[in-house]
Amino acid sequence: MNFDQALAYLLSLGHETLTIKLGLKNTEILLDSLGNPHQQFPAVQIAGTNGKGSVAVMLDSICQRAGIRTGCFTSPHLVSITERMSINGERISEDDFARLTERVRRTAAELVEQERLATLPTFFEHTTAIALLAFWEAKVELAILETGLGGRLDSTTAARADIVAITPIAMDHEEYLGHTLAEIASEKAATIHPGVTAVIAPQEKEALRVILGRCHAVGVEPRLVDLSERFQRVTETSADGQFVVTFANDGSEYENVRLGLRGHHQIANAATAIALAEALRERGFPINHGAIAEGIEQARHPGRLEIREGSPRILFDGAHNPAAARMLRDYLEEFVRGPITMIFGAMRDKALDEMAGVLFPKADELILASLDNPRAASMEMLIAVVPASFEKTRTHKTASVSEALQLARAITRDDGLICVTGSLHLVGAIQEIISGESRSVAHQRVAH
Repeated sequence: MNFDQALAYLLSLGHETLTIKLGLKNTEILLDSLGNPHQQFPAVQIAGTNGKGSVAVMLDSICQRAGIRTGCFTSPHLVSITERMSINGERISEDDFARLTERVRRTAAELVEQERLATLPTFFEHTTAIALLAFWEAKVELAILETGLGGRLDSTTAARADIVAITPIAMDHEEYLGHTLAEIASEKAATIHPGVTAVIAPQEKEALRVILGRCHAVGVEPRLVDLSERFQRVTETSADGQFVVTFANDGSEYENVRLGLRGHHQIANAATAIALAEALRERGFPINHGAIAEGIEQARHPGRLEIREGSPRILFDGAHNPAAARMLRDYLEEFVRGPITMIFGAMRDKALDEMAGVLFPKADELILASLDNPRAASMEMLIAVVPASFEKTRTHKTASVSEALQLARAITRDDGLICVTGSLHLVGAIQEIISGESRSVAHQRVAH
């Protein structure tokens, strides 16, 4: 099995959200048949609605600076599925990915044939197993696992992490997780089990009540991240939205740390990553003050308030739910002065009305993009959510992502900004086009 065959096999299993319907049994049986790779190293699991990927990459960056050999599993990916699995900051190779996919595929098929599994594991269950196998082979000292969806029934929960974090919870994936904040919080709080260290980022009152109830039920004393001025103080802000913050807690202080990730919301994510690093230090990991500060500063997370310089500049942010859309809007209001051309495309199962109401008023020109994805919102659905007050002459329909990018470049002034948002699938598709253009230019230069 080569890489293309491995990818085709995984995609044939259906969309990764299907895993929420099946529970942990399939993953547990699959991992047991693979030799229980997750039992060979300690793990940190990060659940939540927004920010869990940012916390994961910050913690991974901290641990690398501390000399800890890490495996980091995140989702979704932007361009290549190999982005989901990294070892010491380097993504898994396509050859290793294909080899491990074949091993997991063969094992899963045998389990179905033996009737130990009623059906093949899902896409996300497969990729979780592939990642854990890769980490075992690489002899990682710590795995950092971003929860895919929910928590109670998410495949990563089968790894039984020693330390868990819950980032801010908001409404998203209601068809799988519940239609109230309390129901969604209950799914994510289920990652907290007896004996873990639980780090809890700032939450809405309804979500926090559920999380604290879960902690009490399993005998865990939660560590609440406090964003009051006593513990986090902004000392400087760059023109493009990078904050310099002094973080403090009852035991130590980290002065004037420049956040590598843009946006005010990253202060809470950095504070959560610091709390996780300190929890790891308590468990014997050699993480010093310098590693924490440097790790926060060096962390990168593509597709999240990521700026590509040029004329015009391009801002990528896969704001895929109303809470994330509000964060992007706040960033645009605070840090963008020139005209904004917004390229928007999203999945049909998202709160399109609310996202459009938050984001579209910030656009001088709005380009609606059709995504090549079975879950994508149709052009009719996108047009329907454009506010009536938004001038129709400033709304543009496009048949493809490449057409959307071409139009944005044509109508945006050099001092303006192209903002690509609504879905990480859209962000990835446009970044792939731009990367292809760069490779073509480089090839032409070599040829001449």
